[in-house]
Formats: sequence, C-alpha cells, structure tokens
Amino acid sequence: MRWGGAFAAVALVSAVGAGAQTLDWSGNVSVQGRWYPESPAFQGQRSGTAGFVAEPTLHAEVAPGASFTLTPLHRYDSADSQRTHTDLREAYLLTWGDWGDSAWELRVGVDRVFWGVAELHNLVDVVNQRDLVEHPRDRPKLGQPMVHLTVSGDWGIAESFVLPYHRKRTFPGRAGRLRSGRLIEEDALYESGAEERHIDFAVRYGNAVGLLDFGLSGFVGTSREPFFVTADPRPSSDAPWSPYYEQIRQFGVDAQLTTEGWLYKLEAIRREGARNLLGREEDYHAFIVGLERSLYGLFGSGADLTLLAEWHYDDRGRRATSVWDHDLFIAGFLALNDVQGTEFVAGILSDLRHDYRALNMELKRRLSESWSMRLEAIASLSVDPRDLTYDGRRDGFVGVGLTYSF
Repeated sequence: MRWGGAFAAVALVSAVGAGAQTLDWSGNVSVQGRWYPESPAFQGQRSGTAGFVAEPTLHAEVAPGASFTLTPLHRYDSADSQRTHTDLREAYLLTWGDWGDSAWELRVGVDRVFWGVAELHNLVDVVNQRDLVEHPRDRPKLGQPMVHLTVSGDWGIAESFVLPYHRKRTFPGRAGRLRSGRLIEEDALYESGAEERHIDFAVRYGNAVGLLDFGLSGFVGTSREPFFVTADPRPSSDAPWSPYYEQIRQFGVDAQLTTEGWLYKLEAIRREGARNLLGREEDYHAFIVGLERSLYGLFGSGADLTLLAEWHYDDRGRRATSVWDHDLFIAGFLALNDVQGTEFVAGILSDLRHDYRALNMELKRRLSESWSMRLEAIASLSVDPRDLTYDGRRDGFVGVGLTYSF
C-alpha cells in the first residue's frame, strides 16, 4: 500500500481539484536527526541517523454537504530502509446532514480514528494499525480503509465501522535502531483464511453525563497486535519472527471524570481469542487508571504545570504479549504560555515486573509563524535482560526536529 497509495492519491487530487468549490492546502515538512549514545547491538546499525518527513493535507469542499480530505505521508531515513516509507494517512469523502433531531456523518475511504483518554498508551484504540517505525513513544497510525458512520444528538454519539482491509504493523529493519533481537519478516500470517481482506467491524457509543465523559466500544475481527512465531523457538537462535494476526473480540470502556482540580481516567478492555506468550489462546482483562492535576499560574507566573500518573496492567502477568503488562508512568507537562508556545515534558516509565526504567524528555517551541523545533531524549536508566523487549529497550536516543508548517 506504499507506492500504490501514492499513485492513487495523485489521481484523486486531479479528480477532486477539477470539481472542487474550495481547495485548501496545509501540512508540515520536517527535517529530523537522532543520535544513539549506546553502542550498536547489531551489525550495520549506526550511531546517528538523519532524514525528513512530509505530511501535506488537501481539503476540498466538493459539493454542499460533502468534502474530500487527502493526507499522504513520506519519510526518508538515512540508515533504515524500513523506516523510509510512504503511506496514505487520510483519503476520504465526507458527507453529512440531519436526521430528525440528530445529525449524521459518513466517511468513506482511508482515515485515522483516535479512541481513549490515557496519555502513554490506549488499550481501547483498535481501529488503526500503529506505524511503529515512526516513533517508539508517540502514537502515529497507518491509514485504515473504512466506512465510518456517525450519528449524534442530545442522547450521545454512536459510531459504526466496516473495515475491509487489514494493515500490517511496521517494524525497524536490519539496520534500524530500537529493533528486537530477531528480525521480523515483512510477510505476515493470519488466522483467517481471508488473510488481510477479512472484513472487521467496530462500534462505539460516547456521551457526557455531568462531570463524566465515557465511551463504550466493541471490535470483532483481525487483531492489530501481532503474535510472533518462528521456525526455531530457541532463545539463542537468530531465526526471524513472523507476525501472526489472530481473530479477536474486544469490549472496551474509556471514561474521564473532570473535577475542579483533578482528572480521573480509566481505560479497560476484555479481549477474547488472542494468544499469550506461551502460544495458547487466553482471554484476558487489561486496564489503565490515571490521575491528572493541573496547577495554573505557577508561582504567580503565566506558566501552567500538569502532573500525571498512570498505571497500566494486564492480568496475564508474565504470559502477556504486550509490553504494558505492569507499568507505572509519572510525568510533568510545563506550558510557559508565551508567544512561542514553549512546552516542556519530562516523564519516568517504570516496568514493575522487570527491572526497566526510562526517562523521557521533550521540548517544543515555535520559532516563527511557520517554523517550530522539537528536542527530545529517551534514556534507558535500567534494562532487564530477561525482558523480551530488551534489545529494543536498551537503545536510548537524542532527537532534534525542525518543522515548517503551511
């Protein structure tokens, strides 16, 4: 779906532009670099990488009650050929109207959907596939083909999705940093005989009652999180892993309670049909509970400080295939509220089941109306060799990005 999606995007732009009533361009172009202070663990890896990413958006009003949005992405990376990729993030036709006292929207095409209230990871967010080569902590998503119907009114918001195609997760290549000990094959295996063309379904209902905002969701179809199989399961083997995508059923709830000084957050799921780390099917529960406190006008200044704590838990324990099996995340977000929009974030992620701790820091600041910068660092303070994600987690990095927005 890489270059095929790009050619399709060119054809769509030509067709839409010819009949559009209004046509607006926006987007970002960034130059980025990373330095990895740890010595490379595998042959061919470099201590530094550089590249660029372009993500423009075209929005066109094509008729009364109808619009078209197109957002392609292209990234170039100097070290990892797998990180160099093109994707169609959005390419959908949106129509809307009234239905009695309610309103409806219908999106047909490729789109991104965001569910959940947690900061670090969202359990309930199962519609889109993660683009793992983009960033290990951010939550970039691959575009997902879908038919998405939304109906809203005083009674809440109801959404339904038909998802006719499955996107495989992206992974770092042989020369990529933050990779696992074994390479991961590009070809994937599927439980369904229809493979990536299995038709999945998702629904969500959301509403606000007083101080409480909540959502109830359901998903039936191909998991976005792969299980890994190999011809040689020995830990010392360098045989590659093959991603295997099961058929799952997931039921989720996300909620946020807003009081005068505090935010209370919850995400919880029950998932059926997934395999555990032993390769056996095991139904399980997982949840995230979070607490957030904002301090406005810090020490009499114009700055605001937000403190956050989240606990991530999976009841499979050491049989969990997710890295979020028993983790604590504590962070602070400082917004100076100045003309440049300066923001600083610092957080500690601790795995309570393994001896793993990492420090995350990020500084964002506008340089002008069009230019902005981002500095970030992830430092692994402690890494447990017994952790299955050891090879990827041992890599910390310092990154810099310069972005032009238009």
